[in-house]
Amino acid sequence: MTWKINKISDIKIKNPVLIEGLPGVGNVGKIATDFIIDNLNAKKLYELTSYSFPHCVFVNEDNLVELPSIEIYYKNYKDYTLLLLAGDIQPLDETSCYEFCDSVLDMIEQHTGAKEIITLGGIALDKNPKKPKVYCTANDHKIRKKYANRLIQENIYGMVGPIVGVSGLLVGLAGKRKIPAISLLAETYGHPNHLGIKSAREILKVLNQKLKLNLNLSNLDGEITDIEREETERQKTRMKKLKFPPMPGKDINYIG
Repeated sequence: MTWKINKISDIKIKNPVLIEGLPGVGNVGKIATDFIIDNLNAKKLYELTSYSFPHCVFVNEDNLVELPSIEIYYKNYKDYTLLLLAGDIQPLDETSCYEFCDSVLDMIEQHTGAKEIITLGGIALDKNPKKPKVYCTANDHKIRKKYANRLIQENIYGMVGPIVGVSGLLVGLAGKRKIPAISLLAETYGHPNHLGIKSAREILKVLNQKLKLNLNLSNLDGEITDIEREETERQKTRMKKLKFPPMPGKDINYIG
């Protein structure tokens, strides 16, 4: 079964700008996209379903099970419709990832006006960066220049390896259809339990400026402080258990 997109709301979409933020390294893209949805009170437009979902359920705060989900939300602006692709999971394998991205691009193409795609992700490092840098790459020079500013590092070649998953593939496949697409990638700590809220905040600053979203980013500051305090305590505990200091290593550049 291929991916199916179920329409929830019947609205007019013009000049769609799609932001994708699914789980990945540090959950940077997911944190950023979920924050935009909540902050803008965006409404659900589509639900994506497939038998390619993982064979699992999640237990929610009410101690009940929920199936994994991927959804698209919307917020209408004067000149364009902002679409926000968010969810609990990414496609599990190469074939389902290609099918998923093609389904999303089919949906984008059916709407009128200029089209644009922005994918979000993390660049994993072997330590938590104090001031995460945001890098960009794109399928077209024009969109890369459009988003270029003092907040973004453009020289990404040699800095990263393959961009794995939807964040990379959606940009590549969009290029085949002549849809301008850019990927914004923020440095983050590569530990599997790390939440890259500070890194997501740096990406949100870029989107806030370029798309004029009027987001209130101060809500993230308290969460960043709490997480950094927790991680500092865990690091102290680990160091007490070590008989010798850890050897320094090079930065890791896996992306997702």
